[in-house]
Amino acid sequence: MKRLVEKKILEWKNSNRRKPLIIRGARQVGKTWLVETFLAKKFDNFVKIDLEKRHDIHTYFDGNLDPKIILPLLELEAGRIIPGKTLLFFDEIQACPRAITALRYFYEHLPELHVVAAGSLLEFAFGKISIPVGRVQYLYMHPMTFYEYLLAIGKEQMAEYVLKLQNNVAEEIQRKLLNELRSYFFIGGMPECVKTYYETGSMIEVFKVQSEILDTYRDDFSKYKPQIDRTCLDDVFLNVAKSVGEQLKYSRLSGSFSSQMNHKAFDLLTKAKVVTKIPASDPTGLPLGAASNQKKFKAAMLDIGLFQRLCQIPVELELREENLLAMYRGKLAEQFVAQEILAKTNSELYYWSREERSSNAEVDYLVVRKGSIYPVEVKSGAGGSMKSLHLMLKKYSGCPQGLVLYSGLYKELPEQKLIFMPLYSAAIVSD
Repeated sequence: MKRLVEKKILEWKNSNRRKPLIIRGARQVGKTWLVETFLAKKFDNFVKIDLEKRHDIHTYFDGNLDPKIILPLLELEAGRIIPGKTLLFFDEIQACPRAITALRYFYEHLPELHVVAAGSLLEFAFGKISIPVGRVQYLYMHPMTFYEYLLAIGKEQMAEYVLKLQNNVAEEIQRKLLNELRSYFFIGGMPECVKTYYETGSMIEVFKVQSEILDTYRDDFSKYKPQIDRTCLDDVFLNVAKSVGEQLKYSRLSGSFSSQMNHKAFDLLTKAKVVTKIPASDPTGLPLGAASNQKKFKAAMLDIGLFQRLCQIPVELELREENLLAMYRGKLAEQFVAQEILAKTNSELYYWSREERSSNAEVDYLVVRKGSIYPVEVKSGAGGSMKSLHLMLKKYSGCPQGLVLYSGLYKELPEQKLIFMPLYSAAIVSD
């Protein structure tokens, strides 16, 4: 498999201003794989310390956090650690919050040593310690994008076209990509799922893996106790998935619990990186977050494959749909676009909703391209009503054009300030 973050992690390795690196992301998105299979090969020696398995090592971080005291103890466990030649990897570092704190001292006292850490549920560990601000770097990992998926299943030539401006791509190639996207909707981008599909060619086997990953996430819910009721977390998790693309209200995320409890459950799921909150924002200027309304929001799930499995979408029926946007009432398409933009930009995602009372005008997403704000709409066809998009373009003259992602071919309508792009182009809308 090839991941786009490989370039970033190599830049970190070779930087003169390097600091200890923390790789963040939800469980099973490929954090450990990136270090063990890719980065470790760039060093003479590789030392891995799994802090979830090795609770006995936690005591090394109880007292003085000077690396000159800690390293000899680690060497007794794992062998020589030589600055400049050894990659020291703390896996599942969230299991030992003091080890996170220790990273600042590795930077201050032993900057020549390459130290990388990875973990899930890190935001919960951060709540227990003083975060070493300015003493560590972060790298965020997401599920595999559609481009990475194509590379992984051996369709490298097809993948090249995903990241190109589509006005120069032959129509037949665009159609082939849209057809391939149909499979990605159900396989998704979790590395184990992509690997399973490549090796077996069976979606049934992929669905088994997706169910196992979801069970792992549910097992994680128990770690949030006594903060939140696990049943409430389960309810909110499922109902957020069923409501992708819709404006959410905490009171509706579970009928069995209070709005306050649902709010808390939602916040925990966003902390765990399995749900992303997408607030409404006024596109009058940058940054978009400055004008966001945190009380008016939508959400996206971590991965489109896990999303369809959680919702138990009838795959055999949905795959018969000719129009990708018709699948599961358009929710799969909206999830896909959110997921691709988040992976590309590594920043917050917003949408537009008209503030006037009794108004339902809404544009699916807002992206920033070359310093300007562009509205992005996910639509089922080139025709039909796009009143909200036209309204926004008229109201906010600073928005140069509207971008419409749909299940058709690339075309421009300059008289309407619109560009229609194949749905898989979500990866480049923020270029």
